[in-house]
Amino acid sequence: MLVLARRLNQSIMIGDDVEIVIVDIKGDQVKLGIKAPRNVSIQRAEILQEIQEENRNAVNSNINPQTLDKLGDIFKKKGIIPK
Repeated sequence: MLVLARRLNQSIMIGDDVEIVIVDIKGDQVKLGIKAPRNVSIQRAEILQEIQEENRNAVNSNINPQTLDKLGDIFKKKGIIPK
């Protein structure tokens, strides 16, 4: 892991097109500004971990195919998916 010291309004570059700027420092909290192209996904690590865990749980869940059929019928009736 690379560790860098930065002060308020200083920045670091990741590659040619991602810039991270120190926007504010209060106590033990640092606010970062991130300038990146729209196609670059930026997530807080803890949120990404939660999403990945939910995806693993969904894959491992045992859903009854009849339940899925019933949900499909409800969605069709409500016009959410085409008939």
